[in-house]
Amino acid sequence: MASSFTSQYADLIAQRTKDWPESAEMEDLEQALRLLGRWRSHVLANTFIKEQGARIWSGPFAGMDYVSQATEGSLIARLLGTYESELHPYLTAIVAAGLDCVIDVGCAEGYYAVGMARLAPEVTVYAYDIEEQARIACADLAERNGVADRVIVGGEFAPDGFEAFAGRRALVMVDAEGAEVDILQPELSPSLARMTVIVETHDLIRPNTLATLVGRFAPTHQIVRVDQAPKSFTPPPWFAWLSHLDQLLAVWEWRAKPTPWLVMTPKL
Repeated sequence: MASSFTSQYADLIAQRTKDWPESAEMEDLEQALRLLGRWRSHVLANTFIKEQGARIWSGPFAGMDYVSQATEGSLIARLLGTYESELHPYLTAIVAAGLDCVIDVGCAEGYYAVGMARLAPEVTVYAYDIEEQARIACADLAERNGVADRVIVGGEFAPDGFEAFAGRRALVMVDAEGAEVDILQPELSPSLARMTVIVETHDLIRPNTLATLVGRFAPTHQIVRVDQAPKSFTPPPWFAWLSHLDQLLAVWEWRAKPTPWLVMTPKL
């Protein structure tokens, strides 16, 4: 018997294809392919959890107890530890250089909020999300990983909110699906000039986001653009028995278009 989520995806595919003309457009085929890819990604996440539980396998957050259902995006990539692995060298370097707090805006279920609390035991993480379910999941994840006393969960974050952290060695992480333009406004929070910022940009949702943020922060920060790259990691032993397509889908992060990160380090 098909699982409920398999049936849901089958229904979605049926709905998408029933009105196709004899010659479907490339965009139609792409959307169907993405739906099937997401279905397979769910299957792979379930396989991972069956084989070794919901615990992150590799990367800087290796060993972290995680969720069995993500609030958004690919769960299997997070469980493998390959999710946004392009940022790993920057995160470890920032922690090594010393900081006392992380401000995580758009925390979802707490991948970075709890991960950074575990990675940097002296750091307090302030995690924000506008979705109540995400906040509940983040607080629960922090509790299960023994860092609830250092992960402070809140709701909407105002663009002048960084002033509450003035003078602190802060890392700001923002993943807000286009709202990063509203959140990161140095003219409203001058303290940002001395904070390290990692932000995912979403020109697909809000055109010119990347250029706008570069323009705002170039006077005060050294800016590195980080693009998504092929994944390289040592997988669990059972991973070798998967088909090549499954291995590729396991590290797919569901991005429809490129969403480059900006890693911005204060010049002063």
